[in-house]
Amino acid sequence: MSAGTTTLETAVGAAVVALAVAFFGYAYKTAGVGGTSASDGYVLVAEFDNAEGINVGTDVRLAGIKVGSVTAQSLNTESYQARIEMTVEKKVSLSDDSQAKITSEGLLGGKFIALEPGGSDAKLGPGDQFSYTQGSVDLWALIGQAMSGNKGGGAAAPAPESAPAPAPAPDATAPATGNP
Repeated sequence: MSAGTTTLETAVGAAVVALAVAFFGYAYKTAGVGGTSASDGYVLVAEFDNAEGINVGTDVRLAGIKVGSVTAQSLNTESYQARIEMTVEKKVSLSDDSQAKITSEGLLGGKFIALEPGGSDAKLGPGDQFSYTQGSVDLWALIGQAMSGNKGGGAAAPAPESAPAPAPAPDATAPATGNP
């Protein structure tokens, strides 16, 4: 091989590697995998009865638009609720009566935290906690209840009523009433 061919191959290889690094950098930035950093937003806290499907990096959305991500999760050992910390963009100012609820993208889709703004004039600040939350719904438990016909949340179904006793047969020895 000549020196010119080796140099050309090295240059092409370097260009391919640079292009791959640029592509992955662009994909990482646009996919939001890095989440919202603390410098880009502020931390809010929500506690849920059931936080199934929520992990660090899960989207936080307002009106369907990603405005943050989950940054930490732990168990509140006093209330036994899932404590979720999320970073929300600074430009998003939520009132103190806003709601955070866990919902899914579809029947079998991934879960995310949906924020619903309230109407109060007071605003949530860094480190504040949502007063109104709704945890994850256990879809398989609901399907099981529907299939078993148990709609009372674990209560037994009422016993069927007994049929009324049949009317006694007319007595053949009784006089006829004259009514046809």
